Amino acid sequence: MTVRPATADDEETLVALRAALWPEGTAEEHRTEIRAILAGRPRSTLPLAILVAEASPAAGPASKLAGFIEVGLRSHADGCDPGRPCGFIEGWYVRPEFKGRGAGKALMAAAEAWCRQQGCMEIASDTWIDNMEAQRAHEALGFEVVDRCVNYRKRL
Repeated sequence: MTVRPATADDEETLVALRAALWPEGTAEEHRTEIRAILAGRPRSTLPLAILVAEASPAAGPASKLAGFIEVGLRSHADGCDPGRPCGFIEGWYVRPEFKGRGAGKALMAAAEAWCRQQGCMEIASDTWIDNMEAQRAHEALGFEVVDRCVNYRKRL
């Protein structure tokens, strides 16, 4: 498994991977966001990167991406030092056929390295309360639960 920064050549595969992770978004929305991130102009004012795990040729086609991780900086995150920016995992997805084969761990290690290069001392992430698979994956890689929250909204 090789982890590298995403390139424009990965766009169509990334659209499909993002759609698997975030099915509520349209292909065009995913494509627009990917292009902005790869061009260094994410919606955020802080840096954001997309890293991809490339399967080895022995695992199938050499160009097949096993998964991706979107990592960025945030001015704050629950449970982290509010006095300094921290890294944040915005999205993390591994194709089902590559789960349990080190792709997720390799992506997270690369995201952590990217955060360290940005001067971060901490990295944070979140997942849905009912996504036990994601919770187990985070905890297996050393993350700790810092909060549980119920979010509300009211239309005015």
